[in-house]
Amino acid sequence: MKKNLKLPQKIMLLGSGELGKEFVIAAQRLGNFVVAVDRYANAPAMQVADRSEVISMLNEDDLERVVQQYQPDFIVPEIEAIRTEKLLEFEQRGLTVIPTAAATNYTMNRDRIRDLAHHQLGIRTAKYAYASSLEELSKVAAEIGFPNVIKPVMSSSGKGQSVVASADEIEPAWHYAIEGARGDTQKIIIEEFIDFEIEITLLTIKQWDAPTIFCPPIGHRQARGDYQESWQTAEISEAKIKQAEAIATKVTDALGGAGIFGVEFFITKDEVIFSELSPRPHDTGMVTLISQNLNEFELHLRAILGLPIPKIEVYSPAASAVILASEYSDQISFVNVAEALATPDAEIRLFGKPDSRPYRRMGVALAKGKTVAEARTKANKAAKTVNIVNN
Repeated sequence: MKKNLKLPQKIMLLGSGELGKEFVIAAQRLGNFVVAVDRYANAPAMQVADRSEVISMLNEDDLERVVQQYQPDFIVPEIEAIRTEKLLEFEQRGLTVIPTAAATNYTMNRDRIRDLAHHQLGIRTAKYAYASSLEELSKVAAEIGFPNVIKPVMSSSGKGQSVVASADEIEPAWHYAIEGARGDTQKIIIEEFIDFEIEITLLTIKQWDAPTIFCPPIGHRQARGDYQESWQTAEISEAKIKQAEAIATKVTDALGGAGIFGVEFFITKDEVIFSELSPRPHDTGMVTLISQNLNEFELHLRAILGLPIPKIEVYSPAASAVILASEYSDQISFVNVAEALATPDAEIRLFGKPDSRPYRRMGVALAKGKTVAEARTKANKAAKTVNIVNN
């Protein structure tokens, strides 16, 4: 616990999407002052924050201006597209970046975190390589073999990710990856395709002055590289949970700092394989809004502030399912929400995004059940009931 902690603390959130919105709600419940920053106005977290600022977080001067203006106690990144070199400068000047500026710099770029895990820490990952041109991509993709997975080194929510079955699909995958990249890099990562039994997120809570702790593992399903549904608790053996916890501890110890990390793994019949890591609440972890006594956003806040986390308890099997847009619109409404809420033990969260585009995540359905299968059925039913219409 941080000594002599006084509330409120001033928190600057860099990135103000739906995950940030829930974090702001958690922070304000304990009386903190939150400045929500994003590249567009009226982003979800801005709707509940004390102040908001619209800037390019890839612009060092813009970042400097808002930090100078508000003098936050904590800078909390929520997205990938941030000039992380500036965060290192802020930290050198005595500001607290969550989890640390170095950790953010590693994890905002898939190449750096993958190299840290595989080369420096000796952790099993999928085979991988990098490419900065179409010609280089063709060469290394053939070396890794087909099928493989191609994606930008910096992106979010699966943008730019493709599963490539043959050499004929490489060029479209290259263009899609470049279009989906965040930041100003054209570097692409090519990964071995893992034939896994289940993909999980292990929410890992690193504390300033207390041991690292974990939420029970969350299973999830992706499409187009983006999360579609998640459930807790994932049904994997205790031995594999312990393996995942040991790997997550090793990686987060190397990164340092405090806060929640969403550590993703492929679970095969014989192996636990490290996939990716996010140094913040994870989209698949939205299921904890209904499953746990302390959700991932409350856990992130407590870890950041050095507040105690006496116990993490899962109330019942639970699941989440995303509510996706199907078209472009800046005049949207939601219909059949009442019908969705008629599903027993189901809840709906609508994020308040000001516009839509195909496959954009606009909300999430949450549900509890006697079993994971029942919870998943309820969550998917509720999510599919909600329709997004263009006014």
